[in-house]
Amino acid sequence: MAWSKGKAMGVGMDRIGVIGLGRMGSEIATRYAAQAVPVTGWTRSGRTVAHVPTAPDLFSLVARADVIVLSLFDDAAVSETLAALLDCPLGGKLVIDTSTIVPGTLLAYAAQIEAAGAHLADAPISGGPEMVASGSCGIFVGGCHAAAIRAQAALAPLSGRIFHVGPLGTGLVMKSINNAMMQSYFAGLAEQMRVARHAGLSLEMAVTILSGGPAGAPVLKDRMPRILGHDASVGFPIRGVAKDNDVFRRIAAEAGVATPTLDAAHAMIAAAIDAGLAEADVAALIAMAYADA
Repeated sequence: MAWSKGKAMGVGMDRIGVIGLGRMGSEIATRYAAQAVPVTGWTRSGRTVAHVPTAPDLFSLVARADVIVLSLFDDAAVSETLAALLDCPLGGKLVIDTSTIVPGTLLAYAAQIEAAGAHLADAPISGGPEMVASGSCGIFVGGCHAAAIRAQAALAPLSGRIFHVGPLGTGLVMKSINNAMMQSYFAGLAEQMRVARHAGLSLEMAVTILSGGPAGAPVLKDRMPRILGHDASVGFPIRGVAKDNDVFRRIAAEAGVATPTLDAAHAMIAAAIDAGLAEADVAALIAMAYADA
């Protein structure tokens, strides 16, 4: 069910500690600060974020926080951080992982986190940093009832679209389903833009017509300025899409589900990275497909 932001803000305000201050983590910390939530950040690289106090080390961050929010790049980083957290005083705290990883990485530490007196929840975020900044991202919470209720309250300043979807790990599966559908859409769109190019249709005409009709998914409308080269900013880089694609296919494989569409997306993403587009926005996949047709 969706969580009401108004209800969450009526609960006592937890102090937030954000671990990982990359593209997403920095926006999460900034959003908390903008919402007047007490927040402290820490990252292994020593990166800082304007208007967000920084802890000198992980132990200090844990001491300053009631809720610890992880925003890390991959399974290895999350696993290393959870192992390090076990050396910190976790009694009474909630650890929320917002990273996009496979559920098994969290489940491997669940018993130890609980034994240390803390709760663990997964809460992956759907939507790029710009959606975190605007408070419009989607958040899928997995965890026991107590952990989920507290996580929903702690995450409410980030979005009004928070869903408790089931036990620990199911938030990650829901994120996989949600975002894999967007990758599947992009794979199909790239395929059809090659057809458009061969027919002599302009990229602008094709995507404009699609975006205004029943085939115009929100991801296309959001990315149109970047697809057409009118916006050079990077909302989510292709290298990040590649990492997520790997996670999504691993989750599906664990469920015994074949993913030919995601496999096609993987090939398209790999070709873009080989072409030097790893740091380009995901929209470049469509422009590249059209140009290469």
